[in-house]
Amino acid sequence: MERILGLPMGLPPVASAHGAELDRLTAIVHWFMLVLFVGWGLFFLYCLIRFRRKAHPVASYGGAKGHFSTYGEAGVVLVEVILLVAFAVPIWARRVSALPDKSQAVQLRVVAEQFAWNVHYPGRDGVFGRTDPKLITAGTNPLGLDPNDPAGKDDITTINQLHLPVGRPALIYLTTKDVIHSFYLPVMRVKQDAIPGQFIPIYFTPTQVNPPEATLPGCAVKKTCWEIACAQLCGLTHYRMQGYLTIETQADFDKWLADNAPKAPAAAPAAAPAG
Repeated sequence: MERILGLPMGLPPVASAHGAELDRLTAIVHWFMLVLFVGWGLFFLYCLIRFRRKAHPVASYGGAKGHFSTYGEAGVVLVEVILLVAFAVPIWARRVSALPDKSQAVQLRVVAEQFAWNVHYPGRDGVFGRTDPKLITAGTNPLGLDPNDPAGKDDITTINQLHLPVGRPALIYLTTKDVIHSFYLPVMRVKQDAIPGQFIPIYFTPTQVNPPEATLPGCAVKKTCWEIACAQLCGLTHYRMQGYLTIETQADFDKWLADNAPKAPAAAPAAAPAG
């Protein structure tokens, strides 16, 4: 169980560079909620005893004369403003305005559909091949890759399998083919809606490879995985939107890319000389 600021949060392990900062903010908010719960609970008990009917058989129609409640409400508002201005807004601003250097990041596309995650790597040339919805065929070409586009000859596509190297920023362009989905990586502290017609950039830097205990049923052979979930109800079989995230060393990632790269067609045998 993940513990932050001494509080058992019950969160999954954090495996991204920015995750600890978000967890600290979550812990601060929960400590604040605990203080509010205890404080208002004690005030409620005080009111039950102080203003019980036996001690006050006749109602006071003038109401409370003090300013305790006003000061209490002002204190709550002040703390909420501090949480927003000093913590939440700066974290949000950094996350939306500081995309990583594309030359240093692993760039890929994730295209959601009912009910799978399609992952698209640009290949060795770093250029995504052209896609066309008219070319989409279930199973064989779920992304509609144009086979005649030279830039797409080395592209790699997978279904429900996301591989990334540790220590390098991952820059993901997220979209969907049908309804709204929500791309959720619990251990990376990443959650973003996938909107039809939009490519939404999200990024994070993995800080550790998958531990052995992270194995999930359906994970790639001889690999350990973390979960990719859909956090938006997207249809009757929404539960099937489970993918598998594998974080590995750069050497293992390069090997995985090489093993899954499209194979060049075999050269036709030379014609026998005439005569």
